[in-house]
Amino acid sequence: MNLKNLSDVLGLSQTTVSRALNGYPEVSELTRRRVIEAAQRYGYRPNPHATRLATGRAMAIGHVIPMSSQNSVMNPIFADFAAGANETYARHGYEMTLSIVRDEEVENKYRSMAETGSVDGIIASSPMISDPRIEVLNRIGLPFLVHGRSSATGYEYNWLDINNFRAFRVATEFLIHSGHRRIALLNGPEQLDFAFRRRRGYLDALRRNGVGHDPGLVRSSEMTEPFGHESVIELMRLEEPPTAFLTASILTAIGARRALHDLNILLGTEVSLVTHDDSLDYFGNSGTEPVFTSVRSSIRAAGRRSAQILLDIILGQREPPVTELWEAELVIGKSTGPGPHAGWSAGTGQ
Repeated sequence: MNLKNLSDVLGLSQTTVSRALNGYPEVSELTRRRVIEAAQRYGYRPNPHATRLATGRAMAIGHVIPMSSQNSVMNPIFADFAAGANETYARHGYEMTLSIVRDEEVENKYRSMAETGSVDGIIASSPMISDPRIEVLNRIGLPFLVHGRSSATGYEYNWLDINNFRAFRVATEFLIHSGHRRIALLNGPEQLDFAFRRRRGYLDALRRNGVGHDPGLVRSSEMTEPFGHESVIELMRLEEPPTAFLTASILTAIGARRALHDLNILLGTEVSLVTHDDSLDYFGNSGTEPVFTSVRSSIRAAGRRSAQILLDIILGQREPPVTELWEAELVIGKSTGPGPHAGWSAGTGQ
């Protein structure tokens, strides 16, 4: 089906249908929804070349990955985020442009994208506590959105993030109230803002409940399965090992579970574990009773929403800065049970 066929079906002019599909503000929301629904129903896909000529837009969104973070491209967390973003891009006739460059070339890549008009906007992921990319993008003037936040950045910018601080405070308090005092944290790299906030949430929960903090129970690294396995093996060999673990990724949790199995320790009975769960498509943690107790947030949904916010800004439908903070949901699974201090008052620190 081409644009003329779709226009005839709807009884609208080709100009109106094209403008509706490309987000022009002068088209009513009712008409826009009607056109998009019809396009999906009849399998209409706009011709990207014709759309670029008609709108003067690149019809592409850039994702630039520094080489020091290129492993994130192979990480299923990034894959799910990108899949969600691409669902939104495709619905609006946009494409995703992925570039992997040396760290020192990131600014030049952003500038090149802006000068050549190869993209209409940028999504930046995994921001550091102080992330120079935000200042660069502000200076360039290209519309952008950050998936996450940068605590030490003084600029206003568009972002979407989950409440990492609260998620890890809730998870830690759940373990404390279940009777655990020796709680290990297997965190992500702590130069990244989300990991910094998660450690703060963990520490705040210990402090609020009168539980002493043992720095020896905290590990941080890339959130991989081997990291979870190696960390748990090491920590369970301590003279006073942890009775519970809090992991920053389901990938780390899977490694932790393998380590406990290797040590003949029963997960959920002898040792408890709570993980952050990004609801990854290929690492499901759902069902009537999930494998892991988790603080859950869908990374795919975050990809969809991040892309939609940025496109709304590009199309003039929302005025920046646009910010959204999502709360994670605590979901009880099979990986947690009563700790040695079950029934004691958490506030005593006993």
